[in-house]
Amino acid sequence: MHDIIAQRVNAIRQWLETQQLDAVMVPHEDEFLGEYVPAHNERLHWLTGFTGSAGVAVISRDKAAIFVDGRYTVQVTKEVPNELFEYRHLVNEPALDWVKTNVTKHGKIAIDPRMHSGAWLNLAQSKLAASHQLEILTSNPVDELWSDRPAAVVSEMRLMDLDSVGQSSASKREEIATLLSQDDVDSAVLTSLDSIAWLLNIRGLDVSRLPVLLSHAIIHNTGDVEFFIELNRVVDGFKQHVGEGVSVYAPSELQARLETLSAKRVLLDPNTSNAWFSLTLQNAGAEIIAQADPCLLPKAAKNAVEVAGMKACHVRDGAAMVKFLHWLDEQVAAGHFHDEAVISDTLQAFREQDPTLMDLSFDTISATGSNAAMCHYNHENQPAPGQLPNNSLYLVDSGGQYLDGTTDITRTIAIGQPSPEMIHQFTLVLKGHIALARARFPQGTTGPQLDALARQFLWAEGFDYDHGTGHGVGHFLSVHEGPQSISKRQNAVALLPGMVLSNEPGYYRAGGFGIRIENLELVVELPSQGDLPTLAFESLTRCPIDKRNIDVNMLTRPELAWLNDYHQKVWQAVSPLVDGDVKAWLEQATSPL
Repeated sequence: MHDIIAQRVNAIRQWLETQQLDAVMVPHEDEFLGEYVPAHNERLHWLTGFTGSAGVAVISRDKAAIFVDGRYTVQVTKEVPNELFEYRHLVNEPALDWVKTNVTKHGKIAIDPRMHSGAWLNLAQSKLAASHQLEILTSNPVDELWSDRPAAVVSEMRLMDLDSVGQSSASKREEIATLLSQDDVDSAVLTSLDSIAWLLNIRGLDVSRLPVLLSHAIIHNTGDVEFFIELNRVVDGFKQHVGEGVSVYAPSELQARLETLSAKRVLLDPNTSNAWFSLTLQNAGAEIIAQADPCLLPKAAKNAVEVAGMKACHVRDGAAMVKFLHWLDEQVAAGHFHDEAVISDTLQAFREQDPTLMDLSFDTISATGSNAAMCHYNHENQPAPGQLPNNSLYLVDSGGQYLDGTTDITRTIAIGQPSPEMIHQFTLVLKGHIALARARFPQGTTGPQLDALARQFLWAEGFDYDHGTGHGVGHFLSVHEGPQSISKRQNAVALLPGMVLSNEPGYYRAGGFGIRIENLELVVELPSQGDLPTLAFESLTRCPIDKRNIDVNMLTRPELAWLNDYHQKVWQAVSPLVDGDVKAWLEQATSPL
């Protein structure tokens, strides 16, 4: 494989020489700037061999470097040849800084504007203005050289009926049009695939783990929408499904339609749209309004039908998890210590017994022993999957895309007898999880204001975890949905009733073990009691938390009461869906402490 990567790097260098350029930047992102990149757009992987979900490579005429974040500092050394690439930290040693010191001064740096956000392009132009020249490409060199590029997945368009989504497309478009008119905006360009799917009440499977169709859209303040997708992909009944006011165009017509917005006020989200859109609109003479995608908040605050679907799919997902956990306990008791791949595949098989499962919601994190200390570990990126060690912990973070909702759950399972330290740390994490789950907070509260609730017990003993505490989750859409979040990072978006967020504190001992406990939480409004309207969380996930990892003496009475109440809800919801030995196992797993 290293020889192949060397050939590809050399081909890029020959292209640089032919084009009289000094370096080219190749990010992991594709033109949709989404978290998940379809196989035919995995340009960074083709060039470097890197399989992670975030990174960028810079190839100059005589040097090359790859930049990854802290999740991938070990993985990158196993996948990317060090004789070809320097390894750099994406955050601490940004690619633009490397360019300034490693590429010929005043040299030409090539970028494909479709692969970078508008916000990034503004930063790059500012940072390199005095030292280098950015060259905006009209075609991508990787696309020109990638001879065995896989074909794009073309899935069938699924029309989501009103009973599934609770609000018609026409009503959603009217709601967004009102928001645009209030901001004196003529049109908004929609580039987030899940926003388009939500707005038109459609789904697809073009992208692994994300039930969307590769497309773009423009919505006007009249409520009319221009939808850009290959015309032969539009299914019978689409026009009646979306109602009047939706016009379908081929993707090749996108630039021409953007150019008709000359002299218009056009909303474009600088964080989710690629720079090609801003350049095209600027050249057309449009006034760009840099604001958040107008679909984000309405999409995030689920309606009653979506909430009911999320609750229903979590019960079925909980049944699959319970069958899996029962199987795993049986295997360990029989001395069968499987590897991470076998365990992950078995969990997927249990989920696939549900005919409403369309896909997983992300690649399962199946991590044994010390592998779980890497919070975004992926056994498929390793030379060989890890084997279950006895007297340790196993961490599994997984989820499903169901027709009525999206799930995401992490459980940390005792394998044999965990050490006292493991039990102690697990209980600290559990206390933080419970503190957040029990939170009561006034309307207007943001996620960062709640983050410390989940960390407080770890902090008190000098520990922490290096990831967010909670992310938004969509309704049969993205498992990582904005704009809401719970983390240390500033986020001014207030939590609203109907939002769904994860609650996932953790602890990671490098070279030792990893712990994470994750449920999804629904934001609900409580009956009025005091002077302020008050919100709370309602746990959606229905799966036991492993009691064998808990030091009961560390729990307060309210914490213990929450745990026992939660387990009673799991029993009530899931027990009708299982029987025999699985039901007996569930009864024991949810019995009061």
